[in-house]
Amino acid sequence: MIVIWSPQAKKDYWQNIDYLEAEWSFQDVVNFIDKVDYSIALLLQNNIEFISTNYKSVNKVVVTKQITLYYRINSDTIDLLRFWNKYQDLENLKL
Repeated sequence: MIVIWSPQAKKDYWQNIDYLEAEWSFQDVVNFIDKVDYSIALLLQNNIEFISTNYKSVNKVVVTKQITLYYRINSDTIDLLRFWNKYQDLENLKL
């Protein structure tokens, strides 16, 4: 399986890192990166419980209590769609 990051997933990821760097400690940044890497590794191993969403073929996994990763699994790829902060208005979520 190949992991493909959508442009929006990349943007969300870096915005979260920028926020953590500005407001929290370096260790919090490292912890976030580690949790994202761990979540992706679980997806690659197909070792994670899928949480379905209202979007067709889109699942989600909680990365931290504030951040949820939305993704889609295809036959040979895992498409990372969004890293969504739960404090954002869910009505603005576009996948």
